[in-house]
Amino acid sequence: MTYALEARGITKRFPGVLANDHVDLVLHQGEILALLGENGAGKTTLMNIIYGLYRPDEGEIYVFGEKADIRSPHDAIRLGIGMVHQHFMLVPVFTVAENLILGAEVTRGPMLDLDKARRIVRELSERYGLQVDPDAYIEDLPVGVQQRVEILKALYRGARILILDEPTAVLTPQEVDELFRIMRELKARGVSIIFISHKLKEVLAIADRIQVMRNGRVVGITTPQETNERELAAMMVGREVLLEVEKGPAQPGEVVMEIEDLYVEDDRGVSVVNGVSLQVRAGEILGIAGVQGNGQTELVEALTGLRRPTRGRIRIAGQEMPPREVRRRIEQGMAHIPEDRQRTGLVLPFSVADNLVLSTYYKPPFARGWFRVPQAVLENARRLIGQFDIRTSGPEVPVAVLSGGNQQKVIVAREFSRPVKVLIANQPTRGLDVGSIEYIHKRLVELRDQGVGVLLVSAELDEIMSLSDRIAVMYEGRIVAEVPADQADRTTLGLWMAGVQPETEGARA
Repeated sequence: MTYALEARGITKRFPGVLANDHVDLVLHQGEILALLGENGAGKTTLMNIIYGLYRPDEGEIYVFGEKADIRSPHDAIRLGIGMVHQHFMLVPVFTVAENLILGAEVTRGPMLDLDKARRIVRELSERYGLQVDPDAYIEDLPVGVQQRVEILKALYRGARILILDEPTAVLTPQEVDELFRIMRELKARGVSIIFISHKLKEVLAIADRIQVMRNGRVVGITTPQETNERELAAMMVGREVLLEVEKGPAQPGEVVMEIEDLYVEDDRGVSVVNGVSLQVRAGEILGIAGVQGNGQTELVEALTGLRRPTRGRIRIAGQEMPPREVRRRIEQGMAHIPEDRQRTGLVLPFSVADNLVLSTYYKPPFARGWFRVPQAVLENARRLIGQFDIRTSGPEVPVAVLSGGNQQKVIVAREFSRPVKVLIANQPTRGLDVGSIEYIHKRLVELRDQGVGVLLVSAELDEIMSLSDRIAVMYEGRIVAEVPADQADRTTLGLWMAGVQPETEGARA
């Protein structure tokens, strides 16, 4: 049998890490193969080898039955392999058509033929059901549409094999449904797809076959008909994983954070938070549900002192917070798990130990006056590495080399290891595997049960519904509904998130 793609015995070593250990992979023609595994399991390394970003230390790759020497992405593209990365490779100020032809330009004489580029976009859009305006600027498009442009780019370059690396990590449920429709259409037209993910429900919904990796090795190959979420989770992590959040009823106390009539503008000067008023009480989790891009990011930035609101008040433990005073908020008992752990949560070149004291480095025992106490910083790191199960070879390792899940654990350890009254958790499990998600969820519930008020912002509706005690829905910068979690249902929440106002008893709309 001739396979669309076959990898035999792929091995890749990095200093101190065996990322791929004699990995085999087979992709049939016109098939969706899901590649599952925890962060650090070796999935992306394997795909980067197939796409020519890395060279394997051992092993062979065959494309449509022919042995392939893939030394660069150019070689992979020439062989019909396309890859859509988790972080899109688009130029925001270019149009869809301009991004499509970038690096493979169509010309008329010495000039770019943008009319032809627009025609190509329209033809590919119609052929594969990927409706995109060729003249739209990337920066103006929703994330789901930007992803369509990335897929169109690969198809324009002749991709018959498509690698999708965590394609649903930043998509809403509606956008995920649309992506799956596109994937099925591509499959029907003979395109072979490798779908890298850690989301078990999605894998079971879309895949023809599932290959699971752990610690750089293949530990199982199965089909959705032969398995279930619990078995896949155990295969990924090597132990039984708790997929449901276990928590008792909340015991709400006093108000620990109050937001009153808050207005916030984005970087363009457009008001994206419009009169938000909320209260977070000690001992409860208030979840904010909403489609990404409805002001949640700017709201959190204003609450944490990273963005100046244009109007309104923020109080923590009864004290009004001046704009853009981050340390004042920390001193008052605010903790923050940021949306982008690498951009705003960590200093990547710094060690694990230094990142664990970013909020308290100036205080005893880590400092005496103007002088730092390195031994205290290291002892703190060793304690937290053990307590929070941070997988690292040592406290002095740069945090940049840790997997995404372990980077998140560094943030959680830092924020949870000091006195906290209110925690703002913004997309706390984005891009994490089932083991890390289970861990973060447990810690959030533990913090709630210790009397901390938690404001949870998440694009994952399942996460909001399973963790929250109260749910507020944000649409176009406003809180359009607020309901106790035990009175919420997925359909009604989805309608509110889309701006539709159904009649629901007990909800504030």
